[in-house]
Amino acid sequence: MKTRFQCFLIALTLLAAVHQAVAQSPVITSFSQNGQLICANLATGTVASVEWASSLSGPWNTNWAGLTAVAVQPDGTITVGVPMFYRVRGVAAIPLTTPDGMAFIPAGAFTMGDTLDGESDALPTNVTVSAFYMDTNLVSYDQWQTIHNSATNIGYGFDNTAIGKGANYPVETVTWYDAVKWSNARSQLAGLLPVYYTNAALTAVYTNGDVDAVYVNWTNSGYRLPTEAEWEYAARGGLSGQRFPWGNTISETQANYYGDPNGSQLKMDTNFDLGPYSGYNTNFDTGNLPYTSPVGYFAPNGYRLYDMAGNVLEWCWDWYATPYGQPTTNNPTGPASGGGRVLRGGNWGAPGAANKCAQRDGTPRRTQRLLRRLPVCAEALVFALFRFPHIPTGFHHTAQCCHDNGVATLG
Repeated sequence: MKTRFQCFLIALTLLAAVHQAVAQSPVITSFSQNGQLICANLATGTVASVEWASSLSGPWNTNWAGLTAVAVQPDGTITVGVPMFYRVRGVAAIPLTTPDGMAFIPAGAFTMGDTLDGESDALPTNVTVSAFYMDTNLVSYDQWQTIHNSATNIGYGFDNTAIGKGANYPVETVTWYDAVKWSNARSQLAGLLPVYYTNAALTAVYTNGDVDAVYVNWTNSGYRLPTEAEWEYAARGGLSGQRFPWGNTISETQANYYGDPNGSQLKMDTNFDLGPYSGYNTNFDTGNLPYTSPVGYFAPNGYRLYDMAGNVLEWCWDWYATPYGQPTTNNPTGPASGGGRVLRGGNWGAPGAANKCAQRDGTPRRTQRLLRRLPVCAEALVFALFRFPHIPTGFHHTAQCCHDNGVATLG
């Protein structure tokens, strides 16, 4: 009898120690997938050995402990456990197709924070993050409204009526609480498992109210806010030690921010703000405030992510506190408490220094600031077929939204 396990052929033979002149040949009557072998037609009171080979032509081996002298039972059979279980440990391949509207952020180690301009709350820390997917763009007003309207029909409640200058402009005036609930709604409407819950048992999906004690199922397949480490890693776009996602200087052609190249107003940024304008970006300072720009207006960073500096602030999962790397430098999720939730990325009304990759802002969760995209964490993706909302198993896994090895962002 031959049994094929994946691509390895196992052949077994049993040799009776005593042969009878007239007898039926031993027969392997069962060889189950759990590795149990049963052989019949053996002489009682004798012993048998189990040999194995990788092909029928041999060579035959007898080096499995406990299989060289197996006593035959009174019914003429032996039953043995054959250690024929195999597993492969390795890194999952990157899916051939990246989810629409998302970019794959590879796993890696980087230096979080910097000391270029005296950022006392961003002291450099070596951090490692797993792979994840992230929305390439900020959450637009149209995208927010589409999910919001459907969510309210299935029991979700939100604090504020979000605003946006247009359908393709970033959504604004979104609280951290609403960003988290919106992420859950986006997940459920997409058939993914929500990430945020209001109980430690992870059975009560967070859908209403302003809840600080939010519990996270990091292995679920749904959308979530990026951790602060995931956000900064993604914002840097593969670069190291630079102020901005593209390099060490900033100009009107690269981001929507408040320019001050001569230091005449803010007495800062003179070394790296190339202007050429002073004040709001001259491409967008018309009409009523806010002077936001359409999502995806400027060139993306090295990971194909847009607006990682300027336009609107972006919520992260973490509480604002120091130092970095809590509770661990491997996929840190932030401290257990702090002075508000973290906002990153700067905005249209902030000077160049406030739009740096390492710039941090800790703001009360109810503040009506902008969110951004939701990253997708890699881990969850595998089980949902496109998790985090799309991250293959093996990555783990990231307002942008994340699906986390398998994160998305809100504006």
